[in-house]
Parts: sequence; structure tokens; C-alpha cells
Amino acid sequence: MMTIKNRTQSNFNIGSYIKEESLGGIILILVTVIALIWANSGFYDQYHYLWHEVKVGVSLGDLELKKSLQHWINDGLMAIFFFMVGLEIKREVLAGELSTFKKASLPLAAAIGGMVVPALFYVALNYDNPDYSRGWGIPMATDIAFALGIMSILGKKIPTNLKVFLTALAIADDIGAILVIAIFYTENIQTGELINAAIFMSVLFGANRLGIRRTAFYAIVGFLGVWLSFLYSGVHATVAGVLIAFTIPVRTKISEQKYIDDVCDLMDEFENAKPNNKELLTNKQSHLISDISKLSDEAQTPLQKLEHVLHPLTAFFILPLFALSNAGVRIEGNIADLLFHPISIGIIVGLLAGKVIGISLFSKLMVKLKLASLPEGVQWRHIYGAGFFAGIGFTMSIFISGLAFVPKEFEEIAKVGIFAASFISAVTGMIMLGTVKNKMNENG
Repeated sequence: MMTIKNRTQSNFNIGSYIKEESLGGIILILVTVIALIWANSGFYDQYHYLWHEVKVGVSLGDLELKKSLQHWINDGLMAIFFFMVGLEIKREVLAGELSTFKKASLPLAAAIGGMVVPALFYVALNYDNPDYSRGWGIPMATDIAFALGIMSILGKKIPTNLKVFLTALAIADDIGAILVIAIFYTENIQTGELINAAIFMSVLFGANRLGIRRTAFYAIVGFLGVWLSFLYSGVHATVAGVLIAFTIPVRTKISEQKYIDDVCDLMDEFENAKPNNKELLTNKQSHLISDISKLSDEAQTPLQKLEHVLHPLTAFFILPLFALSNAGVRIEGNIADLLFHPISIGIIVGLLAGKVIGISLFSKLMVKLKLASLPEGVQWRHIYGAGFFAGIGFTMSIFISGLAFVPKEFEEIAKVGIFAASFISAVTGMIMLGTVKNKMNENG
């Protein structure tokens, strides 16, 4: 009987994930440059009209749902991005880098430090102005795609374990950012709509418990029930994406052993099937391949299938489109006035200094208390460099700035601070990590 040497595993391929994120980050950089050039060229009016003035939507009797293209991107497409984030969080908690205390302790502590310290720095610089202080959540964010994209330029000088650490840190950071958005950047809550969302969420959780695996069911109920309820509730609709992701099943339809046994039997049949000596398969061979494909589908979890499909969509389409529609800041007046505005200063200090101090300090504390240890091949200088890379806030920072500030002027100032901090953080991180010598871990 034919044997399968390598047992099938549903474990997430962290290497493929990092490569996709790295490429997505490079694309983000290019799109951001395009948006900035477009917004500061003679075609700014067209840029503003396309993203802010063009209204798209539907009308059904008295019900009208029409929004600008930027609004649909930020509330619609970004909900898919946050759905993807929710899938990543669930996968990491169940079977990834956050699944055990030993694995999760260091990146989780680093993420907490990388959120709390930047927020404190921002508040310390803007506490006396309530309008400015609303931006405290902006420097808490880390853009993992941008960070890995810049990091990939250094090639083999970066240990794989450092990339895994930064990825786990960023996912933990995403949990914090989602909680901040849901709790602190939500106003005028419509309780009735949240009750509707809770009812539909109960339906999804019930379907999970009953063994319903059809992703179409979760998509329809999630969109028509949960997402639309959140859209009208006052709570940002992207939070719905994360909550829906938590309801996606993680059970396979057949066991790993049954998959191996059945595939081996089918492969034996395929090997013994009489060929027709032509390029086309025989009917029996074609049916056997279809049976193997069906078995492979049943051996995968719906969560991982969705993640596999959606990750390229978010990395190569949704996030670049978000950057193109949101990163086009028109610089008018003195750039120094924008950079040295209290909002901008708070963000720059938070992302540039707060991130590296918070991540390094909390990581050191965990190691000193013997609650965690540095990953194999990772030195403290690597952690400092990763701290600077975590200061690349970009996507999430821009997203939160749109929620934090109502006056457009404040939002534009915040974006200038985000760009400056992200650029300086990236360059500093590259210099620091690029000069690390390969040697055994330091302990101090």
C-alpha cells in the first residue's frame, strides 16, 4: 500500500504568512507614495472628488444607504480586513504563537508595553487640550505589513524567530487596538441595534455548535445581521468583522487519521487504474482526483480556508486601496508647523520613543522575572530594533486618527505625524538591525 511520508497538518505556515505580509508592505509603501504625490499635485481636486464626493449605495423606498467611496472603504472593506484580523487572532490563540503561556508571555507583554507607554507619552504632551488628547490611541498601533515589508529588505540578517516575535506582538497589538476602538472611540450608541447584533451573533455561535460549516451561511448572516446592525449602532462597523470571525468553525469534518487512510486508498486506486496512454485522464482517474479533492476540503477547517483566501485579498487589494484613499495628505503652509503641532509631536514621540521603550522595558521585565526567555537566535539588540519597527503605525494609526478627530484639520496633522514617525522608525530600525552581529543571545 502506498504510504504518505509527511503527515498532513493544519498548522499555519508562518513563513508564507511573513512573505505575503512583506510583499504587501512593499506595495503599501509604493501606494502611499502615489497617494502623497497625487494629493500634492495639480490633480488634488480629482483626488478629493473621487474619494470624498462620489456617492455609492442603494435606495429601497425610504431606506437609503449611500456613502462616499472612502467611507465604504473604511467601514466596508476594512471590516473584511478586521475579519481577517479576527481569524488570525483566533488561530494564534488556539494553535499559534499565543496558544500557551510560554509562547505568548513575551510578545503579549511586549505588546502591552508597546501600547501603554506610547499612549502615556501622547497624553503627557497633550493632557491640557481635550480636543488634542483624543488622539491618544493613535500611537498605540503597529502596522505589521509595513514593518515586515521594510524588514524584508535586510534579508537573512533578520532571524526568523524575530519575525515570528514581531508578528505575534502585532497580533496582540491588534487585540488592544480593537478594544480601544470599540470602547473609547464609540459615541451615540443605539442599544436596539446592538441587541439585534447580539441576536445574530447568537445565531452564528449556535450554527458553529451545530456543526454548520458553510462559509456562505456565516457571510450572509454576518453581513445582513451583525455588520448592518453595527453600522447603525454607533459602534464602528469594523468591530463586527472581528466578532464574526470568532464564530467561524475550527473543526475539520473528518479526522486526520481518516484523511490519511482514505487518501492512501484512493491513491492506490489511482496508481493501479489502467491508463489510456493519452494526455487526458480516464473517467475513473478523474473521479478519483475529485474524491481526493473533496477529502482534502473536509480535512481543512473553515477558519483556515477563509484565512488562506482572504489574506492575499487584504494584503494586495484592501490595504493598498485604504492607503490610496487615506494617505493623500495635502501639505499646505509650513510643513514645520504641522510637524511641531502638539498632535503631531505626541504621535511622533509615542510611536518613535514610546514603542521601543515600552516593548523593550516590558520584555526585559518578563525575562528578568524568568516568566519568559528570548527566542533562539534573538539578541536584545534585535528586540530594540523590533521596537523601532513596531513604531511603524501607518494603517491602523491612520484608521484610528479618522475616529479620534472630527475636525479634518486635526486628522491631517495626525497623518503628517504618523508619516514622519513611521519613516524615522523604519530607518532607525533598519540601521539598528542591519548592524547586529550574529552571536549567541545576550542576557542583559
